[in-house]
Amino acid sequence: MSKYKIAWMPGDGVGNDVMDAAKIVLDAMEFDAQYILADIGWEFWCTEGDPLPQRTIDILKETDCALFGAITSKPRDEAHEELAPELKDKGLVYFSPIVKLRQLFNLHTNLRPCKAYPGNPLNYRDDIDLVVFRENTEGMYGGVEFFPLPESVYDALCENPKMKKWKEVGLENVALSTRIMSKGGCTSICTQAFDYAKTHGRNSVTLLEKPNVLRETGGLMTRIFRDVAKNYEGIEAWEANIDAIMMWLVKNPQDYDVLVAENMFGDISSDLAAGLVGGLGFASAANIGDEYAVFEPTHGSAPKYAGKHVVNPIAMLLTVKLMFDWLGEDEHAANLESAVADVIAEGKVGTYDVKGRGNGNSTLEVAEEVARKVKALATA
Repeated sequence: MSKYKIAWMPGDGVGNDVMDAAKIVLDAMEFDAQYILADIGWEFWCTEGDPLPQRTIDILKETDCALFGAITSKPRDEAHEELAPELKDKGLVYFSPIVKLRQLFNLHTNLRPCKAYPGNPLNYRDDIDLVVFRENTEGMYGGVEFFPLPESVYDALCENPKMKKWKEVGLENVALSTRIMSKGGCTSICTQAFDYAKTHGRNSVTLLEKPNVLRETGGLMTRIFRDVAKNYEGIEAWEANIDAIMMWLVKNPQDYDVLVAENMFGDISSDLAAGLVGGLGFASAANIGDEYAVFEPTHGSAPKYAGKHVVNPIAMLLTVKLMFDWLGEDEHAANLESAVADVIAEGKVGTYDVKGRGNGNSTLEVAEEVARKVKALATA
């Protein structure tokens, strides 16, 4: 029997392409795992009305972790229009399957490293090494939304007198999205960030919030961050408003180490950080819970490139490295990162985003070059 069982979820668009690349490298490394194909994504929404079928949830429950490619998501009305005709009168509402996975398996921590590898011509600077910790199950992504606004919800919210003015525009014209945060969720993500800083010799943890405007949710996160920081002597605890940090990350990204934020702010800041180190083609992510984890590149499904094998697979390969880290396969993780770094530093093989449109290698050619490097490292 294989040492590990890995749920294999290519998803949509270029998710399939980069997962093909990952398989080339995993096979070259002779990683002892069984890969179990699991259905997820837009195809299954359109044909079944469910982008995350129960059979896939069942597979995940029987595996050690999951590798995931990418998904296509569209607004409510567009999603409804693309349903099979026989499903359109069933009252089905589209949801993001990756968000649902995070909530079903309590994948509370989203870890996104953003590291500038030497030789990457797309680096903003070569001395950037950021890690973003994003709370993964609460905040603006909790899914508690309404349109139109029900009278009962309006009445309850009128406990706050600032709510009453919305009745004037007509509740049928009001949409509401909530930002719900708990003490437990805030404590967990702040603790994860400081633990990582301590374990990896990082000097600072910076909270990204907006407590001067979001006084209750932002205030809760800020108070908890300060309390958690007291337990980590020698690690500096910094605070920055989410708008200001966008400027400071562009001006002085080398000054920052570990960033921690609630769900939406973590999503936004990690994409900016990825842009500093080459773009989403270099940005990996791990969705980590107490007992399970799902690993994914941060880029989307890019439907216009699907099946052409032209997109950068480095984000996916660094995602595999994060999987190795979580599984405790330290030698595999180190060898894979070294191989990726070598390919980037040499600059001989790279996709169009690195070498210029029309001059790039294919997704699979980059994977094959990384595979050659990692095999050489394993036998050295």
